[in-house]
Order: sequence, then C-alpha cells, then structure tokens
Amino acid sequence: MKRLVSIFTEQLEEALKIGPKANLSPFSNSIENVVITGLGGSGIGGKIATQLLADQLKVPVVINNDYSLPEFVSTKTLVIVSSFSGNTEETLAALKIAQDKNAEIACITSGGKLADIAKENNYNMLVLPLAFSPRAMLTYSVVQQFFLLAHYGLIDSSFTKDVQNTIALLNREIDEIKDLAHQTALALKSKTAVIYIESGLEGVAVRMRQQINENSKALCWHHVIPEMNHNELVGWAGGKEEYAVIMLRTSYEHYRSSVRMNVSKEIINKQTSTLLEIKAKGESKIEQAFYHILFGDWTSVFLAELNRVDDVEVKVIDYLKSELAKI
Repeated sequence: MKRLVSIFTEQLEEALKIGPKANLSPFSNSIENVVITGLGGSGIGGKIATQLLADQLKVPVVINNDYSLPEFVSTKTLVIVSSFSGNTEETLAALKIAQDKNAEIACITSGGKLADIAKENNYNMLVLPLAFSPRAMLTYSVVQQFFLLAHYGLIDSSFTKDVQNTIALLNREIDEIKDLAHQTALALKSKTAVIYIESGLEGVAVRMRQQINENSKALCWHHVIPEMNHNELVGWAGGKEEYAVIMLRTSYEHYRSSVRMNVSKEIINKQTSTLLEIKAKGESKIEQAFYHILFGDWTSVFLAELNRVDDVEVKVIDYLKSELAKI
C-alpha cells in the first residue's frame, strides 16, 4: 500500500489522460438530476467530486451506497455507476434498477460484469487501469467523475487545470505531507481517531476514516462542522485521553464555521490533549482537498506500520463476501 500511495501524483497524471481518450456518446435529453452509485473506495470518489464542484453543478446530485435507487430516477436522470472491480453486488443491483427506469447510464470500472453490461448496451464507460486494491484508485475515480459530469454539460472543464496544479503542489509539498502524516500516526497510536472537517468537504474526512479502517485496521469516526456543534460537541463531556482529534482545515471554510471550529477546539482540548490541526495548502478547493487526501493516505500506512498490521489485506471483507455467496 505504501508503494501505491507513493505514486499518488503519477495516478493523477494518468487519470487526466483517460477521459479525453474515451469515446463518449452525446445525450439528447436534458438531465434533471444525477445519481452516483458505488460502494467503498469506488463510492467515495463521487461524493468528493460533487462536493468539490458544488458551485458549478447545475442539477441535484445524490450519492447512493445501496442496492436500491431513489424513486425519482427517470429517463432524465444520469446514473453514474462506479465499481472498480465491476462485480460489486450492490452496485450491479442498482444498475439493474437504472436500466428498468431507462435512465441515462454511464460507468466507471476496470472490468468485470459492469464492463460487460456497459459494452452490451453501448453505455458510456471510462475504463480504469487494473490494480489489486480499489481504495488505492481514488485518484482515478474522482477525476473520471469530473470528466463524466463535464461530458454531460453539468460542469465546465476548468477542473483539468486545477488537477494539474494539484499534481505540482503535491510534488512540491510531499516531504512536509509525509512528515505531518508520520507525526499524526504517532499521535494516533493506541488511540481512537476522531476526524472533523467543514461539511462542504465531508467526503475528504470519510476517505481518511476509510483508510484508517482498511489500512491501519483501526476504528475511528468523523463528523462535520457545523452539524456536530448541535449534538456531538455535547458528547465531549464524556471525552477521554484515548481519543485523538484531527481537524482538517481549509481556506474555503465559511467564516462562521471557522469560528465554530476554533471554539470547538477549546472545548475538546479540555477532555483530550491530542488535538491536531492540519491546514491544507493550495490555491483551489481541489488542490486543498487532495492535499488532505494524500495526508490521510500517508497517515494510514504509517499507522499500519506502528500497529504492525498488513495494510493490504481485508480478510474480514473477503469472509463477508464468501458468506453472502452462499445465499
């Protein structure tokens, strides 16, 4: 996993080449809404992409992580089906519903059943390179979501420049990012991580939580500002030293959310001495989000080393799938 994290920017470079090479067909109907369906490493890319482009998106977008689809899906819905393996059972079930509703369907995958279905039905498809771990392919997933949304006229193409600038930024800052991640991993050792971020970039916090779960084999949770100020903040009355808080900060926070985060720090610091504030670098929201994503990825692999666990294996998920296959 460390090797895959180390080629993060190389993946971004390659991801920028996939979209323009794809032979995507036009869509004659107007699109009134979008549903992005996918699970795990394949699903989080849609949430991150749409949050980063929220100020451009011209129609509502729903992120779907289930077997079913919302009832509103129709012939004027774009359903983006994302499964790295192409065999995720929940995603294939949702695809079948989209087909029954005659929705416009576009796929992001490296192969499997999803690729076969896409080819049989001439669906627009962006093909990802093969790899053994979907969670190591987030770079490809997010960028291909950008390309599909642009193809359907829902955003402009300015994201390409932002991603290019992101690559340059991360290459410049990689030593600092790794150092911050290593310090953070040391702080998280033998503790339960709690991640906070402003709600507009919740997907970034979800990604870090997922990486700590899968790579570091550790539990953690996340919440968002301002929502946590209306419930979870009260729960910190029962806070303990065993909790380690990571606040992911950006320059895109609403000014009132920034005040809330600062006051929340004061309250939380009374219950735990481990509170780390990570300020993203970069000029655009895309740059700052990927700064935090790469920081989180490195933190998870460093923590895996400290926990002396295999950061690749997911035997418990394999067991779950084997049990489901019996039914």
